[in-house]
Amino acid sequence: MQQFLVLIYNDESLVGAMPAEEFDRTMHGCFVHADELRAQGKLKQSMQLEAASTGKTVRIRNGRTSVVDGPFAETKEILGGFNLIEAADIDEAVRIAAEFPWAATGCIEVRPVRDIDAVRRRVGA
Repeated sequence: MQQFLVLIYNDESLVGAMPAEEFDRTMHGCFVHADELRAQGKLKQSMQLEAASTGKTVRIRNGRTSVVDGPFAETKEILGGFNLIEAADIDEAVRIAAEFPWAATGCIEVRPVRDIDAVRRRVGA
């Protein structure tokens, strides 16, 4: 099994426009789905992030540090959370990700997790 990070991006204006009952129903469905994936041994970790406006972006260029409120990227879809899953391959990971309801208010990115221990060995750290 390989690990994949499932990144949940939401258009905050679409999420904000949802009636409270619909938002709660969608979140409930997410929790039920997560519990099912955990029971199958597929979901290893999941976290929801606070609003993008609560974060900061840090960059260091030419020895100078800049800190900007919120996400730096100009985008409508903001990273809202992540799930660490295990799947046989990228196709299975995409099938799992497609079951998350937040694709209707943003997008879901699926990326393989790099074996950091292999990188560590390669660089002698």
